[in-house]
Amino acid sequence: MKRALVTGGSGALGAAICRALGAAGRHVYVHANAGLDRARVVAAEIVAAGGSAEAVAFDVTDPEAAEAGIAGVLAGGPIEILVNNAGIHDDAVLPGMRREQWSRVIDVSLNGFFNVTQPLLMPMIGRRWGRVVNISSVAAVAGNRGQTNYAAAKAGLHGATRALALELASRGITVNTVAPGIIASPAADKTFNAEQIARMVPMKRAGTPEEVAALVRFLTSEEAGYISAQLISINGAMI
Repeated sequence: MKRALVTGGSGALGAAICRALGAAGRHVYVHANAGLDRARVVAAEIVAAGGSAEAVAFDVTDPEAAEAGIAGVLAGGPIEILVNNAGIHDDAVLPGMRREQWSRVIDVSLNGFFNVTQPLLMPMIGRRWGRVVNISSVAAVAGNRGQTNYAAAKAGLHGATRALALELASRGITVNTVAPGIIASPAADKTFNAEQIARMVPMKRAGTPEEVAALVRFLTSEEAGYISAQLISINGAMI
């Protein structure tokens, strides 16, 4: 059974990805930072559905905490599937943005990517099989007012994806980015009403976490072994 780690697995999108990977027969580590109770609920749902999962918690922005958390996960064997889903919003137009707003968002998406991904690579290389999927956003592809920090952080993952894919291609490891548009979630529901979504999205609706999870599940499958270094949007034809 291949082992998967999903950072930010306790949120709406992360939980859907965890469930999809669990249904695909992976042992899923549902990661959280402060939301360990929610991660445990997701893991329990996967187990109740006949899958295999457990919850883990550490701060991806803290190098020492991440190192300890990853060491605990690796104690059971290499991670073959990594989904870097952790990310935060702290929106403001750049002229009024505080330095800590910029740094905090960059820290989670980019430093968190390094802190989690780097220690997993050599064990993955040893298996000569692996899948890394980085979750980005339409904001990083098209830009969005008030999200310069978030767009910069997620766009940084695009370059990291392409470079890392080249480094790992000969080892049977793929690296891709998925960039969702407006996806139904408690946060999105507070931000966008039906009229706004109909105006912004040609398909006239928000996507579902399960639709994004299905794409991630495919990219982490054996069948997707020749897809790497790609940025794949899933946004209802927004761009």
